[in-house]
Amino acid sequence: MGGDKTGARATDESGRERSQRSETAIRLDGVTVDFEEVRAVADVDLRVSEGEFVTVIGPSGCGKTTLLRTVGGLQDPTAGTVRVGGSPPERARRAGEFGFVFQQHALLPWKSALENVVFLRKMVGKSPDRERARELLATVGLAGFEDARPAELSGGMAQRVAIARALHLGASVLLMDEPFGELDELTREEMGVEVRRVWRDQRKTVVFVTHSVPEAVFLADRCVVMSDQPGEIAGVFDVELPRPRDESVYGTTAFQEQVARVRTALHEGYELR
Repeated sequence: MGGDKTGARATDESGRERSQRSETAIRLDGVTVDFEEVRAVADVDLRVSEGEFVTVIGPSGCGKTTLLRTVGGLQDPTAGTVRVGGSPPERARRAGEFGFVFQQHALLPWKSALENVVFLRKMVGKSPDRERARELLATVGLAGFEDARPAELSGGMAQRVAIARALHLGASVLLMDEPFGELDELTREEMGVEVRRVWRDQRKTVVFVTHSVPEAVFLADRCVVMSDQPGEIAGVFDVELPRPRDESVYGTTAFQEQVARVRTALHEGYELR
């Protein structure tokens, strides 16, 4: 199922609608990804605007992670094109324009939280800024834990370090692949609030893959629903919830109604209008 799936209506943090940014940060046209005889992703067209928070949800094995890796230049499409800021994603990746946050935080166990934050920037040839790294650790709620090693941190705290590391890289695009997948439900909700706060302050472009319907709705400006394998776009809808958001949103009727729309799309696979 193809077609231009843009159609986003952005709002400011008070919930009032604001004009859509004209800049397209990520553009996918007819993207298909095959692995030998298996088609993982089929004919995906998508636009993500600069500064937009987009979540991607679908059944297990539908190609969500493959799609994210293709956006990030870690996987070549079999057909179609991907552009990030008008250039191939490989160029953006080499320039350090992507910050990746995965389900496994992948912190170096022998380095402190602070050293883990600055390490990745060194790897792409950029000068680390330890003062900025300290500020980012404080931003994600880890002031005072700069010298702690990963084994001394909880799962949620380690993921906060991974987010600070991605932000310190100076990347304009954050690609997040189920970063809260191993956390308990309460911690996931707390981390969701934290990520939205950081996004609001930093105004990065975010593509966030998740298996959780409530999480997908809570986080997003727009939610992309993928069908079962091969992964196609079954629907894209604007999330009309007040901003800023905290845990109280989960109990509202508006939130439950939008969660129901996503569940319907997942189960029936029809196009959301």
